[in-house]
Amino acid sequence: MVMFLFLVVALAVVVAAVTLAVVGGGDSTPLPEAAPERLRDSLPPDRPVGRADVENLRFPLTVRGYRMADVDDALGRLGAELAERDARIADLESALAGARSAAHQVSMEKPEQEEQQ
Repeated sequence: MVMFLFLVVALAVVVAAVTLAVVGGGDSTPLPEAAPERLRDSLPPDRPVGRADVENLRFPLTVRGYRMADVDDALGRLGAELAERDARIADLESALAGARSAAHQVSMEKPEQEEQQ
């Protein structure tokens, strides 16, 4: 019987505390709207993106994860940078292949000229 009385008193205290917290929770004005977080350290616009820039990139959290606009902007920028670098690498590789074939042509012509003399 003592345990039952203790549980009833404990339940009454919990109900009273919750009621006071909900109904009489201080002033009746609503809380001000919090400013949404924005991406603070975006990728640098004035220079190519480096490894440290990508490693230091942090997206602010929202209710359902990350802000899609911030993530889309960062991924778009990284995709453009990678496409530019891939194009540059392809240009350099084709120039290197051309230089190698020209050097090979010159080296093939020299033995022929020496044999003729």
